[in-house]
Amino acid sequence: MKRIIPILIALLLLSGCGAVSAEKTYRQITMEEAVTMMEEETGYIILDVRTAQEYGEKHIPGAINIANESIGTEDISELPDKDQLILVYCRSGNRSKQASEKLVKLGYTNIVEIGGINSWPGETVTGDK
Repeated sequence: MKRIIPILIALLLLSGCGAVSAEKTYRQITMEEAVTMMEEETGYIILDVRTAQEYGEKHIPGAINIANESIGTEDISELPDKDQLILVYCRSGNRSKQASEKLVKLGYTNIVEIGGINSWPGETVTGDK
């Protein structure tokens, strides 16, 4: 019995080392990869997290605008499906990373951060919608 206890303790300690982290996170892809994804996928949302003024100056067609600063700890009515594919961008990529982290903390499971509109290779539109 005295020989079995140290073996069991060692097995318990070693089994903890192999545990996989269940930390939820978001994916990052390039704008070029985002273009391909938009061609292949359906039912996604393009989320512009810049200010309303920046969004009005130019944005990706079909994008909705929710400023990074307004994303907090409460559910977002414009994003009711937490499993829906959401492609997040800003001007240069900084705010989109911040917003993506916040969205994951709110329970969104399919967040893809695509960087900044400065490197968007496609067309843009102006105006509020």
